[in-house]
Amino acid sequence: MKIVILGAGQVGGTLAESLASERNDIVLVDNNDKILRELRDRIDIGVLKGHAAHPDVLIQAGIEDADILVAVTNNDETNMAACQIAHSLFRVPTKIARVRAASYLQYPQLFAPQSIPIDVLISPEQLVSEYIARLIEHPGALQVLDFADGHVQLVAVRAVQGVPLVGQQLRYLREHIPQVDTRVAAIYRRNNPIIPLGTTVIEADDEVFFIAARADIRAVISELRQLEQGYKRIIIAGGGNIGLRLARKLEARYAVKIIEHNHDRCIFLSEELTNSIVLHGNASNQDLLLEENIEDTDIFLALTNDDEANIMSSLLAKRLGVRKVMTLINNHAYVELVQGSEIDIAISPQQNTIGSLLTHVRRGDMVNVHSLRRGAAEAIEVIAHGDHRTSKVIGRKIEDIDLPEGATIGAIVRERDGVSTVLMAHDDIVVETNDHVIVFLVNRRYTRHIEQLFQVDFSFF
Repeated sequence: MKIVILGAGQVGGTLAESLASERNDIVLVDNNDKILRELRDRIDIGVLKGHAAHPDVLIQAGIEDADILVAVTNNDETNMAACQIAHSLFRVPTKIARVRAASYLQYPQLFAPQSIPIDVLISPEQLVSEYIARLIEHPGALQVLDFADGHVQLVAVRAVQGVPLVGQQLRYLREHIPQVDTRVAAIYRRNNPIIPLGTTVIEADDEVFFIAARADIRAVISELRQLEQGYKRIIIAGGGNIGLRLARKLEARYAVKIIEHNHDRCIFLSEELTNSIVLHGNASNQDLLLEENIEDTDIFLALTNDDEANIMSSLLAKRLGVRKVMTLINNHAYVELVQGSEIDIAISPQQNTIGSLLTHVRRGDMVNVHSLRRGAAEAIEVIAHGDHRTSKVIGRKIEDIDLPEGATIGAIVRERDGVSTVLMAHDDIVVETNDHVIVFLVNRRYTRHIEQLFQVDFSFF
């Protein structure tokens, strides 16, 4: 496919790198010549310096025969204008844009073919706030990812000594929780992936990815670590778009406080929120944290736009006795540095956004793509189409499907008469037409193999 990406920031650059490795024709447009040169020297892509929404620049980028336009500059208006131009002048089939401002997002009717023709709207703030809310819903989880409209979830937890499954083979998992059907999709031991077998023994400190129906997640976590009590008291550092969105989601169920340094923003937050307490101050102020009983707080969420401020306030909150710290970090190198230290969970908005973008630029009918392990692994939800003659998966048992190395099918979600059923991917399960198949890849370079595996043979049409 030919894909034009507008914006060479962390999202645009990471997306270009991901797609170029999958043999796509990529052209990246940005005003920053230095960043473009660095990306061109590192990956095999075309680059062009210029204004992302100017028609002459888009023509030079090859927009006239592009399959997809991805507009992820730092300016909402530029992204929207580029999509409008791509539609009106060049009839680009698929237009994807990142839009951040809540004032645009509250009017979804704006983004339609007859107005602003954006086919896929990406809101990083919404994606990140939903991701954090899922982590809060499942205490003890390192990652929680939704598939099939939330019917099934992929969860990562770190196994600890002294719990039922540590030191046991995976085949005994069903004996421990006979009422729950689950599947371990992958294990990471000292950062190295292990494809799980029935004889695989879980060790303390393993990072275990398992898949289960939403209602069964807590029971499976209890086999890998001590169940944590539910959260009650939450402090959010930073009242920006993410902090505000998250507070709205949480304030009906939790006691939420927001610390914001900008006085005018504090007034705005207090008008927008119903039950949350808004505090004017600096989240790195020890006296303020002590006054707000940080030692009795369950979660401290550092969600400002400043990585260093987030890290420092998180470390301070942890030292003062907060139970758990989750920290928003934009710099990829920082995520690697702090994850698993005093900071319990480092959240990368780029990784959340990349997964959402990949969902819409991959071949095949992919419903969800989640980028994992800092982009090295992926979890994919793909719909099986065709029949036993035109498909390489339909009518076949899972054990007979030609999966690439390091790939496992974790679950199938099957809908009949409006009712969705979650089927764990045991070897004798047969894939049927329109099944939603959840695949875990420990190495994302095999994604193209999965795309080809689920593509329908031309004879189907």
